[in-house]
Amino acid sequence: MTKLAVLGGGNLGRALALGWVAAGRFKPSDIRVTRRQADKLQDLAELGYVTSGDNAAAIRDADLIILAVQPQQLDDLLADIAGGLDERKHRLISVVTGVSIAQIRSRIGTRVPLVLAMPNTAVSIRESMTCLAAGDESEKALAEATALFDLVGRTLVIQEEMMAPATALCACGVAFFLRCIRAASQGGIEIGFHPEDALLLASQTARGAASLSLREGAHPEGEIDRVTTPRGCTIVGLNEMEHRGLSSALIKGLIVSARAAENLYSE
Repeated sequence: MTKLAVLGGGNLGRALALGWVAAGRFKPSDIRVTRRQADKLQDLAELGYVTSGDNAAAIRDADLIILAVQPQQLDDLLADIAGGLDERKHRLISVVTGVSIAQIRSRIGTRVPLVLAMPNTAVSIRESMTCLAAGDESEKALAEATALFDLVGRTLVIQEEMMAPATALCACGVAFFLRCIRAASQGGIEIGFHPEDALLLASQTARGAASLSLREGAHPEGEIDRVTTPRGCTIVGLNEMEHRGLSSALIKGLIVSARAAENLYSE
């Protein structure tokens, strides 16, 4: 059995650990989770996860190591584990935003198989969209990472230079689409629904719309055409939203986020 070490038990690291156990592939005791303030992992420890504040100890019994800290914490983390990495045993997956394969390799000084992954926090409910990238020397590890993240959603293998755009569309995108749901629920309140009912209606409708779009051969505009009729209430609402800049605002927001992510990767 593969043993995992999730180094960084913040929001994303925690979501990954919970998602992989929920998928049934791992038991909590198969996953080591670290955090500088290990007491903040007490709830995971009570569920059976192996928790600590010692990164070097966590990788000793692990095969697959997930780097899940904040970018500014990565140098210290890699310094902790570099001496314990074994090319014959370990594989690394980094979910750290803005850090390239070359940057990580320069810090660890070893050819341990390395994959970059850009999931989002929906891993905890097994609905993430995860983009993956690796060099040619890590092709086997890339296949393993793909299978691992397929357990918690959908995956797409991309070139490393596309990781910044993936950050904007997939990781930041969760917040963007949630804001759209929130706006729809606020509109629902204004047209007469109680807040909790409006949020339910908006959220489930958004879920249904996404599921329609994910059907094989489906396209958003085709599905839109199915619910727009001449002089109908849907088309007038759509046109008003477009006059107010709905599509333009979302596109511009993604572009700005992608540029910010690109700056992170170039630092």
